[in-house]
Amino acid sequence: MKLSNRTSCALAVAAALASLPAVAQEAEKAAKGLERIEVTARKTVESIQEVPVAVTSVGAVELAEKGISTVVEVQQMSPNTTLQKSRGTNSTLTAFIRGVGQEDPLWGYEPGVGIYVDDIYMARPQGAVLDILNVERVEVLRGPQGTLYGKNTIGGAVKYVTKQMTGDTELSVKGTVGSYGQKDLKFSGQLPLLEDKLYLGVGYANLNRDGFGSFLTSALDGQDRENYNKDLQAYRLTLEYQPTTDLFVRLNYDKTEDKSNAKGGYRLLPSILTDAPVPDSKYDSYTSLPTWNKVENEGLSLTIDWEINDEFAFKSITARREGYSPTNIDFDNTSLRIFDVPAIYDDEQFTQEFQLNYQTDGFKMVSGLYYYTADSCGQFEAILDVLGQTAFGTPGLTREVRGCSNGDSIAAYAQGTYDLTDKLSLTAGLRYTKDEKEATVYNGLVFTTVYPESGWVPGYVRDENLINASVPKVLDDKDDWSRLTPKLGLEYQYSRDMMFYASYGQGFKSGTFNPRASGPEIAADPEIVDSFEIGMKSDWNNTVRFNATLFMLDHKDRQYISVIPDPNDSSVLNQRLGNIGSSEAKGAEIELTVAASDDLKIFANLGYIDADFKEVLSYVDPNTPIDISDRYSVTNTPEVTASLGFNYTIASSMGDFIVNGNYYYRSEYDLVELDNLLSQDSYGLVNLGINWYSDDGHWTVGLHGKNLTDEEYLVGNYAFIAKDPANPGNYIPGLGGDHTLIGYYGDPRTFSLTVGYRF
Repeated sequence: MKLSNRTSCALAVAAALASLPAVAQEAEKAAKGLERIEVTARKTVESIQEVPVAVTSVGAVELAEKGISTVVEVQQMSPNTTLQKSRGTNSTLTAFIRGVGQEDPLWGYEPGVGIYVDDIYMARPQGAVLDILNVERVEVLRGPQGTLYGKNTIGGAVKYVTKQMTGDTELSVKGTVGSYGQKDLKFSGQLPLLEDKLYLGVGYANLNRDGFGSFLTSALDGQDRENYNKDLQAYRLTLEYQPTTDLFVRLNYDKTEDKSNAKGGYRLLPSILTDAPVPDSKYDSYTSLPTWNKVENEGLSLTIDWEINDEFAFKSITARREGYSPTNIDFDNTSLRIFDVPAIYDDEQFTQEFQLNYQTDGFKMVSGLYYYTADSCGQFEAILDVLGQTAFGTPGLTREVRGCSNGDSIAAYAQGTYDLTDKLSLTAGLRYTKDEKEATVYNGLVFTTVYPESGWVPGYVRDENLINASVPKVLDDKDDWSRLTPKLGLEYQYSRDMMFYASYGQGFKSGTFNPRASGPEIAADPEIVDSFEIGMKSDWNNTVRFNATLFMLDHKDRQYISVIPDPNDSSVLNQRLGNIGSSEAKGAEIELTVAASDDLKIFANLGYIDADFKEVLSYVDPNTPIDISDRYSVTNTPEVTASLGFNYTIASSMGDFIVNGNYYYRSEYDLVELDNLLSQDSYGLVNLGINWYSDDGHWTVGLHGKNLTDEEYLVGNYAFIAKDPANPGNYIPGLGGDHTLIGYYGDPRTFSLTVGYRF
């Protein structure tokens, strides 16, 4: 079984590769004034201006012309949205929308923002940093999507929609060179096997880049010292069958092999246990672990679309995904084994969805049945050799935690819109979900250095007998939950080009067991988000598009680790996962497009949010829990996000030139939830690009510069220290006995040149 990290990357790569288009220039030439943007936010094709949902859609033309390479850049187009590469790997996604997400990517935890590729749910954040490779569009749905999309969309959803093949014989090739030794090659082709009925698509991508920095020291010889590098290959096969205009079948297979190094963090404080000063570069690090990292993913999906008649449409989506990822995370980032965490993530999932849609004059409805089953397993070794030597006099000390969180989920949903009058419509929906989850956790101390597998480091042999004797099963339990999630809204079509709407929606994140449990404990119940929203969508004289939203949400039963005394020994404090927190948020979002002329378009968006914890209970004294909400921060959520950009077309005898640029701003935000020690100051990114399209439609060339002012900004962290109350400005060492305050950073200034040819 090998699949879950970067599975999505493979899917996106493949999708791109299966239909690499040269239609960008035709689409751009055809777009005079405001273009009609179609989305599937409500699981049926609609104009974005007709959908009473706060949704941003970024199409293939815009993605290509801006040189957007990964999903994290899409956050610049969507207000109140955070999409970042997570901490110790290049492929794990940290996603927050309107202050709601999930920071810890450990197996067993559920995400707060759902990731979908062609309506297929990607269950884990590992592998969700998708490379944008000519998908048809990316949609960002803000706010709970619990009725149509189900659990784990309490913040919203990010949807990738890939392209359907044209049916012609095609071959496309793209090559990119750029900063830090970037060398990318992508090609795709399609071949009709039965004219106008059966088509075969193939694709391949090879994406390479040197590191932004390096590992300055390593306790192991012969290790690749590149840090923040990229080494990825992806393959895809697609069969599309359309025997009639009413029936469409697509079979996809994709595989990704990612050999990019594990990502080392930047020490924000010098080590007190070894010679590891703060490095000069934010992208340099130290490590005592191997630097290799491996992600293998495979996926198979079958989609059937059947237009039964003018009123009814049926859709079936069947998908299986598998992923396997051994990774090395050096929490302390030193050459000593102070706090090393080699780990393995091992996942597989199967989903089946049936949709039945109905539409007639005055009424339309989306309904469906959904089944999901997944095994999410993993293990990590917390190697604390220095602590073992000092406290126990042993040659090493390792805490091993391993286990599985296996779940099944079934759901039924329906959402309909009824026209009360020519202008006023009512939308109502309801989803019933039944979740079952079974978890096992093994947790114990081994008084030696332990790695997940033999050969993890040269010469290491894993002693299973010793480990099994030291690492007992501490949790073996199951639980189930059921939930009804409603949606209710009113839409008022003031004029043909202006709509007002108001809605209430609810979403929930699944209950879960503590994957780090040290003993028996009950599962945490689901998190609940209630959201209220009012909005306006408007077009003015086919030149100005102005969409605005006001929202308020109540996030209850947040799942957090709390400290609880052992009932048999008051001197022992246990960490338990429970529903101990609640938060609220209110804010506004504006999205603006101005077609200043046939050649010049201006884009802007603005997001504002005020998000705070209202209650977090501490159970140090179980009889009198206290509220410590003032110690908690809503992380990865700037108060203000904003972007201003332009797109200008220059027609010439040599072909069309398209110049674009944007400035993206994020105000200050915190990165540590409890007793925040790390905040990122406000910053802005400047991006510029120029694209050329040949008149014959064969050649494309793009030159792009990203982060031109070379801003340094934090996107992740590890914080294992505490402020010293007796000595202001000083810190108390945390787990591992060192000053472990580690930062991970976004990409530095880069330039790239892409040349494409379509045969």
